[in-house]
Amino acid sequence: MSESYQVIARRYRPRHFDELVGQEHVVKTLKNAIESGRIGHAYLFVGPRGTGKTTVARIFAKALNAKGGPNVRPQDEDEIAKSIMEGSCMDVVEIDGASNRSIDEIRKLREDCQYAPTLCSYKIYIIDEVHSLTQDAFNALLKTLEEPPSHVKFIFATTEAHKVLGTITSRCQRFEFRPIPEEAIAAHLAEISKKENIDASADALLSIARLANGGMRDAQSILDQMISFCGKKIGAQDVISVYGLASFEDIEKLVFSMAAGDYAAVIDGVNNFVTQGCDLFRALADLQIYLRKALMGSFGAGVYDFGGKALSSEQIMRMLDALQSSEKSLKGGLSERANFEVALLKAVEQSRTRAINTLIKELEKLSGAPAEVQKKNNPSA
Repeated sequence: MSESYQVIARRYRPRHFDELVGQEHVVKTLKNAIESGRIGHAYLFVGPRGTGKTTVARIFAKALNAKGGPNVRPQDEDEIAKSIMEGSCMDVVEIDGASNRSIDEIRKLREDCQYAPTLCSYKIYIIDEVHSLTQDAFNALLKTLEEPPSHVKFIFATTEAHKVLGTITSRCQRFEFRPIPEEAIAAHLAEISKKENIDASADALLSIARLANGGMRDAQSILDQMISFCGKKIGAQDVISVYGLASFEDIEKLVFSMAAGDYAAVIDGVNNFVTQGCDLFRALADLQIYLRKALMGSFGAGVYDFGGKALSSEQIMRMLDALQSSEKSLKGGLSERANFEVALLKAVEQSRTRAINTLIKELEKLSGAPAEVQKKNNPSA
């Protein structure tokens, strides 16, 4: 039984464009290209891990090559469609750029390109982590990429677009895969939980979505692990305890203490996190997320209420800036706890300081006239 088990991330991998979550702009463009017959010869998929780049590449390859294609929604029963989605089709070649990065592999690819596809309409090469190719490999690929045979299509995927040569990028249609919103991830996990007969609370699924950082695959892997840990019932506290998350209530309480300038309460909050076994770096990120939302909420009135203590937009920005500046020291410092405490206390201090231009404006208001006007009216000053 254990040998035949297939993880959730594979079992619920999208098989059609309509099943993709959070990449509607990519789906719409590719579907329009297929329906209008405007199919390019090279595509570059860029985005964070787990956002659907390789999955979309397979679905696109299936749409181009399945029986009766190109077709936006080919039949699942089609043998070619099945083999493409399973990664066993001879005419759809998936290459890991990290382990096949030398010029020899690319030369072999160039030779293979000259042969017509065996079963399909197109021979499609999907190169994952294309940024890992060597300089010589990139150069060897350029000529083929510029003038490929009519039966060949390239799909490149990368998490680090800045490492891909501009000469390669300029020959491709580029698609940006965005981090998937937490709400969309949680909603999709709710559908999976229902199909799996898992009772997972909304808060638990949102916590999993927070951990996934915009990646659906990561979220599904976390859900798989939580099912192994909890069985058929998953609560938010289960996710928090397993992954060392700080609860929303604890994050909010700590932010309120920081806003009030209560140093003792801030230290107590840190002690609470350490006692619960929280990941302090993750807690720092959650504090920034909370403060960012507060900053957005402050723009209308110019202030935001933190449990009875109002801070201006400027003060919130200073607090955020201090926390962001502390990320590197938290990762590389000798004592994570001490660095975390210092980061929070610095943020409190920064929120209490005033920018010099703000002070000047307030002084001008108190004096009743701008300093420049006063100088003109009183030349001897």
